[in-house]
Amino acid sequence: MFAFMKKMTKLLPPGSVLPGRSAAPQVPAAHFVNGHPLEPPFPAGFEQVVLGMGCFWGAERLFWLTPGVFTTAVGYAGGQTRNPTYEEVCTGFTNHTEVVLVVFDPAKLGFDRLLRIFWEGHDPTQGMRQGNDAGTQYRSAIHAYGEQQLKQALESRDQFQQALRGSGFGRITTEISAASEFYYAEDYHQQYLGKNPGGYCGLGGTGVSCPAGITSPRVSA
Repeated sequence: MFAFMKKMTKLLPPGSVLPGRSAAPQVPAAHFVNGHPLEPPFPAGFEQVVLGMGCFWGAERLFWLTPGVFTTAVGYAGGQTRNPTYEEVCTGFTNHTEVVLVVFDPAKLGFDRLLRIFWEGHDPTQGMRQGNDAGTQYRSAIHAYGEQQLKQALESRDQFQQALRGSGFGRITTEISAASEFYYAEDYHQQYLGKNPGGYCGLGGTGVSCPAGITSPRVSA
């Protein structure tokens, strides 16, 4: 969306980003599609992860349609600007990428399955773009909560890399790290394709299947 505005292909030094602001945007009380809350507290025992797959509109719909997902919200992560606006993220001067917060019930949806949906749902080899959407805010990302999620994410990357190489794709460029601050996007972006079913969705995978059992079994805390 608005791809012509988003052409930055390198992250800025942290001290060069926009400062942002202390006030956060108002977050809707309920998910437009399923009615669940977008903000914590979430049900006990549920887990969360933040995922970037390019334009967050289509990525969010992919996950709210996944059985076992409790709620989703779009936002910005991976940068340094506090409470950035969409327009600021579009400039490339925040270092944030467009992401989806996914809250899920691990009893119904294992993290390994969630990772498989992530890897197969986009092309993680494209660097600072996704399809025709170019810019640092479209980079692929997994921001994990806890050591177990981080370990599984790294293992899944290495195994999917082998499958991609076998099909002629290059190196995975996905940013994988411990979760930093997640900033909610503006109200009109939340569940955008639920409100606008005919809206833009640039989501597309490589056609390569992620190997079954790509991650270690989930270990209960």
